[in-house]
Amino acid sequence: MAYQVSIHPALDAGVKKGQANFGGGTLVCACTSRPVKVAIKGTVAHNHACGCTKCWKPKGAAFSVVAVVPTDNVTVLENGDKLAVVDKDAVILRHACKECGVHMYGPVERDHAFKGLSFVHPERFQEAGWPEPTFAAFVSSIIESGTPPSAMAGVRSRLGELGLTPYDCLNPTLMDVLATFAAKKAGTLKEA
Repeated sequence: MAYQVSIHPALDAGVKKGQANFGGGTLVCACTSRPVKVAIKGTVAHNHACGCTKCWKPKGAAFSVVAVVPTDNVTVLENGDKLAVVDKDAVILRHACKECGVHMYGPVERDHAFKGLSFVHPERFQEAGWPEPTFAAFVSSIIESGTPPSAMAGVRSRLGELGLTPYDCLNPTLMDVLATFAAKKAGTLKEA
């Protein structure tokens, strides 16, 4: 029998198309008592399945679902006292609920191409219709979380079936953003 991998509970049955006019909403952690609530103004961008070992994933999932929003569009509404930064040295300062472990938002505050953006898990929206994931990033990283290397061809095939082009880093658009930032900082690129 082939090794079965749950991509993510929100994706395993197929990627549900989002609404073009999604205007944001409220992210809610998994706590049944005093849940953390975070308002997101506007829609999310670059939604994708992520296999890295840093992103929060639902139990049993190989991938997270993660997107970005401008940090200025993030407001903690309720129970912010339950939030703590997972790794203060990371580029993404993931604020997680200390009780249930769900990462609620992760701003990038240091000098980086993604500075001013916060990473969020759109499946935590109370509201339906958030933009669907459009690619998969850091696919090989699921090996670090325990997926056997022998399962990777099947995982990539399943991602393709879901319409999520698999990359072992980020998609080309985001890799270009990172390379442009590095080139400008190094002085090797004067104009974009």
